[in-house]
Amino acid sequence: VRHIKDGFVENQRSKAHLISAIHQVLEDSEICNLKSAIYFPSYEIMMDELRDYRFYAEDMLHPSALAVDYIWERFKEASISESVFGVMDEVENIQKSLAHKPFNPNSESHLKFEANLRKKITKLESQYPFMKF
Repeated sequence: VRHIKDGFVENQRSKAHLISAIHQVLEDSEICNLKSAIYFPSYEIMMDELRDYRFYAEDMLHPSALAVDYIWERFKEASISESVFGVMDEVENIQKSLAHKPFNPNSESHLKFEANLRKKITKLESQYPFMKF
């Protein structure tokens, strides 16, 4: 996100200070005790790879949904084990189903849909007790 109330130059200077501070923390073992911590370059991806206007929202400051999806996929590839992608897909499908607005909430098909959804949720919550839907 670009914060331009102070101007584009100040925005870039501010980002540079933040990025330098993050790298200093990651490199200084006395400050950061996380040996596996890394810097993920989401800002650089947005500014260097996704320069086209279609990657920006209408305000031309925030990333578009397309840009967010692209950066998320890059983050997933770099930071998340492929072994959990299946579970992530299940969670995403459940979240989408929970957000579904039925045309007729009392119809037989919708009641079956809800029962099936409850089964999926129960299965995941039993496998992963920390998950709550």
